[in-house]
Order: sequence, then structure tokens, then C-alpha cells
Amino acid sequence: MTHIVDIAPSRTEQVAPGVYAHVQPDGGWFLNNSGIIVGADTVTVIDSAATASRTQDLRAAVAETTSLPIATLVNTHWHTDHTNGNYQFRGATIVAHERTRAMMLEHAPTIPDPNGPFPDVDWGPLEPAPPFLTYAQGLALWAGETRCDISWVGTPAHTVDDSIVWIEEHSVLFAGDLAFNGSAPLMSAGSVAGAIKVLTELSQLGAERVVPGHGDVCGSEIFLLEIDYLKFVQDVAAVGHRLGRTPLETARDAADNPFAGLLDSERLVANLHRSFAELDGAAPGDPIDLIATRRDMIAFNGGPLRCMA
Repeated sequence: MTHIVDIAPSRTEQVAPGVYAHVQPDGGWFLNNSGIIVGADTVTVIDSAATASRTQDLRAAVAETTSLPIATLVNTHWHTDHTNGNYQFRGATIVAHERTRAMMLEHAPTIPDPNGPFPDVDWGPLEPAPPFLTYAQGLALWAGETRCDISWVGTPAHTVDDSIVWIEEHSVLFAGDLAFNGSAPLMSAGSVAGAIKVLTELSQLGAERVVPGHGDVCGSEIFLLEIDYLKFVQDVAAVGHRLGRTPLETARDAADNPFAGLLDSERLVANLHRSFAELDGAAPGDPIDLIATRRDMIAFNGGPLRCMA
């Protein structure tokens, strides 16, 4: 597998019988996790990767785990770190929420932008490959005798289309980007208030193993940590909004905070943009200026965002 300078190589770890997490350290921008579920005759993969080469690494990890063919690819949401590599799974049934398909048709795959926040990433020769089996609420997918309950979380949170994959038999939850372990959560494209609601519900599932969208495999405590972070965001936003500060000014005012050590801490600015919109009456998932959030994250960071993909 490819090795990226300064960070550990990707690894595959078993989290339950026949169930694996493909983890990409260090979990920062565009270094997402995937799932591999080995059935009796075929394999299900949960989420592809951001770049052509990293998706090739994922496919190699599947081949090292089992010789069975990949029959199904599930996308937990539309963001391109989880879907850019879908095209490398042609022949598999690609499954996702109906909004995931709609968002991918509009926004995916990533279009390289030398003036964007990640100018040095080699995305590779990406091709569109949206899901072609969609659901409104959820469905049960069987990987051999293993039941995987796929469900939309019911409200915008990280995005407008977040789904989870819950394997109750083994108490394993693939949470997509509803879980960030070690890096700052990002809710600018969804809802801070909605995310708190969803994370509270996920914490009550009692999953023994949570495979986050980014970072190491963990337990349900990750949701409580994220709720603390998002309530902090709401508190900071309320003060900045009342004082007439901008999201960027508010983030700079609060730069020295208990969560400043999280990877990609500049996401505070993006989350404040969403919280400000909600304070102004925006409904969960209402469009906001995501170009402005990226611009402000770059300003807060003092330059292009760190991305090792």
C-alpha cells in the first residue's frame, strides 16, 4: 500500500467477525475511513476514498482480507472524500440515500482547483459514479448471515443526507462523518442543532465499536465528546452574534479554547457560519455560503488547509 510522508499508512482492523474497518491515519481532511463486510459469497464495502490512489489502496485491502468479489458499495453521505473513488467499484451495486445521489450528481467527484483550500492534492483520474439504488428512510442489507441496517438519520447533521450502518448483532456502528475521532467535527453543510440531536440518539444506541468517518475506531463516548464541542460552538456563536462580530472574528476571539488541540481546528469558523445562520432563523440544512466558510478557514489557518490525502 502507498505510504504518505509524515503519517502512518492505512491499516485494516477487524472489529467483529467478518467486519473490518479500513482506517486512514491521521484522519484529517480527506483521510476518511471505510468498512469491509465479508459475507458468505461476496463483500460489502462502506464508502470509497478521496483520491484514485487511496481507493486503489482500499481495494488492495479488500483483496488482502478476502478473495470474494465486491458486490455492494454503500455511501454514508455524498462528500467527495467518501465517494470520489466510487468509479473503481463498477460492477458493484452502489447504495445510498436518495439525497446522496442528488448531491453527487451536482457536486461529485472533486474538481481539482489550484486556487482552492487543498491545492497540493493529487486527486487522480476521477470519474462520476453516483449510487443507483437509493432509499428514502433505510433498508436492511444482508452480508451473508450478517444483517446491516442502513438508515438516514432523519435530519441534516453533518450533511443533509447522512446515513449510518448499524450491525446490531455485533454492536458495531459505521457512523460516517457523524463521528470525528481526534479532529474537529464539521457541520457547516448540515446543522449544528440537528447534529446535537442526532449524536444524542446515536449515543443511546450503545454501540460497543464505532467506526468514525475519520480517526481511530472508538466507542460511543465519541458522540458525547462531539456534543460538548458543538454546544461550545453554539455558546461562542451566541456571544459573537450578539456582539455583531463575524464568524471569523468570533473564531479568533475564541481561538484559545478547550478544543483547540483537535486536528483541523479551523473548522470552528465553518461551524460558526452554520450556527450564525441558525441564530438568524435558517432551518437545518438550508444553504449557506460554503465558499465563504472555506475562505475564512484559510484565513484562520493562515494559509491553505493541511491535507495529506
